[in-house]
This record gives sequence, structure tokens and C-alpha cells, in this order.
Amino acid sequence: MTAVGGLAVARGLRVARLADVSGAMALEALMGTPAAFDSRIHEVRPHSGQMACAAHLLELLAGSEIREAHREHDSRVQDAYCLRCMPQVHGAVRDVLGHVQDVLEIEAGSATDNPLVFPETTGGGTVISGGNFHGAPLAYAFDYAAIALTDLGSITERRIDRLLNPDINEGLPAFLSRDPGLSSGFMIAQIVSAALINECQVLSHPSSTGSIPTDGGKEDHVSMGMTGAIKLRQIVEHAERIVGIELMCAAQGLEFRRPLKSSVRVEQAYKAVRGVVARLEQDRVLSTDIDALAEAVRAGVFDAWGG
Repeated sequence: MTAVGGLAVARGLRVARLADVSGAMALEALMGTPAAFDSRIHEVRPHSGQMACAAHLLELLAGSEIREAHREHDSRVQDAYCLRCMPQVHGAVRDVLGHVQDVLEIEAGSATDNPLVFPETTGGGTVISGGNFHGAPLAYAFDYAAIALTDLGSITERRIDRLLNPDINEGLPAFLSRDPGLSSGFMIAQIVSAALINECQVLSHPSSTGSIPTDGGKEDHVSMGMTGAIKLRQIVEHAERIVGIELMCAAQGLEFRRPLKSSVRVEQAYKAVRGVVARLEQDRVLSTDIDALAEAVRAGVFDAWGG
């Protein structure tokens, strides 16, 4: 349980940081503003993850030509939540996963056998039967991580939809298609992300509240922590795909803003995306691209920009 859950949490932390990268790329494609990431906002609500995420986003976006192109005479007052509130959401996910890591580290260095033998200073020892085997600390932590990562996927999917929806994508072609109306572009990719989120929403139902007695009533309250660990692993795999979809869509969106360039770091991340998947010129099966980007996320291809 500890091994399965621990690996899932480590992968989840990577996804949480890479969501900053894909979110920054989406914000640029949508010609959003980094004003909401100003450190003064976050210093008066000093959650550590929120402050770290805001600083990371400012670093990613520094020096963008796209930003300068619409600094003046922009009728918009502020961006939608999925863009403006990235520090508050992505940062909270970081904090949750940081807490879960702390729980795992304590568990990894703990004695969980039963009974436990405590040596006496005068020789011999004391054998005590207890309950350190009970998985409640881990089970609660896995459920907590599952909820946070599901919400990370949810805000990411909202940015994907915003990139594709011609009513709200700031002049980008419908579904980021070069030939909208005849080609569906990334429509199916957004549908995939919505389906993955729906599955995550089901999987994030807590397993730790579902104790069922076993062993003739002796084990009358159990954690169901292994169920939580397995569900968490599935949620992380879905989150990797959803972030991959955002990277793919945001990269295409940036291309429609040419000749304007984004920041140095966002452009580097864009080139990394193009090193994995080609630009969508006409409709093609996207499952291969989605799987390739999810594997690239998992393999650390984008870690240089992950903060």
C-alpha cells in the first residue's frame, strides 16, 4: 500500500507542477494576463503552495511578446477562474500532496508490526500487542490526494475547453482547427478529457469511509487503504493524460498567435511538445498523441519547466 501510494503521490506532484506549465501556455494562447500572479496578492494569503505557484507562473511568463501585444486597450477586466485562480488551485494541490508525502515519510520510518517487542535496559523485553498496522493515516491521505488531483484535472479541462470554444477563446479558430467546419480539430481531445474527469470524480469517492468487518469480527474496523492507493494511481494516470491534452491544445493555440512569441520558457516548453507530437494540420486519430504526451509527462520530458 505504501509503495503503490507513494509512487502515485510522487507522480502527482510532478503533474501538479507541470499543470503550471500547461496552464501558462494556455493563458498565453488565450491572451490572458499574469496580473493575478502578482506576489502582493499571495503574500496576504500566504499558503506556501499558492505563493510558490504564483512565483512559478510569473517566472514562466516573463518577457512574453504576446502579453505586451495586448497590455493596452484590452476591454477585459480579468480572466476566467481557470486562468486567474491557478495559484489558488494548483498551489492547494501542491500543499495537499506535500502533506501526504509527510504522512508517507513517517510511515516509511515507522514500526507497524504486531506485537512489538521493546527491550528493557536490564535485559529481556516487553511484548505489547497494539494497532500500528492500522492503515487509517495512509487511507485518509490517499483519499485527500485523490480529491485534490481530481480537482486539478477539472480546472485543467476547463482551460482546454476555453482554448477550443469559439465563443470564449479570444479569436482562435473553433476547436483549433485550420479548417473549422470541415475538420473537428481537437474536439475529441476535449471530450476525452471530460470523460477522464468524470471517471476521476467517481474514483475520488473516499474508500476510507467504507470499513467492512472481517476475520469473524476481530478486524471490525479496517482502513481500506489499498483501495485508496489503487484508485489514486488511476487518478494520477488520468491527470497525466489531461495535462498532456492541455499541452497539445495550448501549443496549437500559440501557433495561431504567430508571429508573436511567448516567453523564453513557454517557447521552450512549446518546442518540447512539438518534439513529441506534430502540429494538427487535418483530422487524425489523437489517441496516439495523447498517450505519447502522457508518457512524456511521466518520463520527465517537461521537468525542466516544472519548477
